[in-house]
Amino acid sequence: MQRVTVIGAGIAGSEAAWQLAERGIAVRLIEMRPLRQTPVHDSDRFAELVCSNSLKSIDTKTSAGALKRELARLGSAVLHAAFAARVPAGSALAVDRDIFSREITARLSSHTNIEIVRGEIESLDGIIESKELCILATGPLTSESLAESIQGMLGKENLAFFDAAAPIVSAESLDQDRLFAQSRYSSDEKDYLNAPMDRETYEDFITQLIAAQRIVLKDFESRDLFQACQPLEEIARKGRDALRFGALKPVGLIDPRTDRRPWAAVQLRAENTDMTAYNLVGFQTNLTFAAQQQVFRMIPGLERAEFLRYGVMHRNTFINSPQLLDSSLS
Repeated sequence: MQRVTVIGAGIAGSEAAWQLAERGIAVRLIEMRPLRQTPVHDSDRFAELVCSNSLKSIDTKTSAGALKRELARLGSAVLHAAFAARVPAGSALAVDRDIFSREITARLSSHTNIEIVRGEIESLDGIIESKELCILATGPLTSESLAESIQGMLGKENLAFFDAAAPIVSAESLDQDRLFAQSRYSSDEKDYLNAPMDRETYEDFITQLIAAQRIVLKDFESRDLFQACQPLEEIARKGRDALRFGALKPVGLIDPRTDRRPWAAVQLRAENTDMTAYNLVGFQTNLTFAAQQQVFRMIPGLERAEFLRYGVMHRNTFINSPQLLDSSLS
């Protein structure tokens, strides 16, 4: 049987390689890292998560949960790794990034039907000429040279937009006396830390957030920003209460010290199984590092927060799939 080449060892490429290999098909899996790093990856491991560590709900009544049920039936390597690396996050499947990527890298690297090749594919010309079966799974962080090759082959411009990642803070730097542990809609589950805000604190926070210095000093048009992952400050600009109905919504939370729902609340989700780091949920941002320190330390309990990773913004590139792919995704 002919070998299949999979370009890109992110989540999609890793799963594709695994599914083929498990069916007895020889796979050549090509990953450019570490020879060519992206602006946001830190390691050379497969399926390294660079944005959120949450893979969404496991509730099979939701679309995300239904997809996981299908993946389980298919013997998914990604799902297996996710459960092996799971951290508390209520009904969401959140993972320890390091354990997750190490697990996937180890499983694929030890599979007898998978050949790992480290190197950058700069053009698709050679693969097209060879008529080799190929799955292109380089994702939104495709290298510039390969993106140009794809664009030239398709005759269509890529869809590009800006995406942002949230900051991560050290657990030991948090003031636990000002936080409370609770999952939304459940006083028994305590998978999230919550920083409650009264109205005055929230209003001051919004004022400073809107005025804070950004890295890219221009007003993005809405089409330039990924709508599902907009920077916190851009959402705040749409209205002072926008975040109180979004990332800082207090619904389903009761502050045990007041027995009341706070005016707003910041949720922090564990980043690793040791619970030594927490992600500020929904705090994707384009603020300068200095501004992040100044503004985010206004959050109750984060006055002395140590930032293990600052929020960052990066450019993503996608092809215009609805126009370029047919019903079989070819």
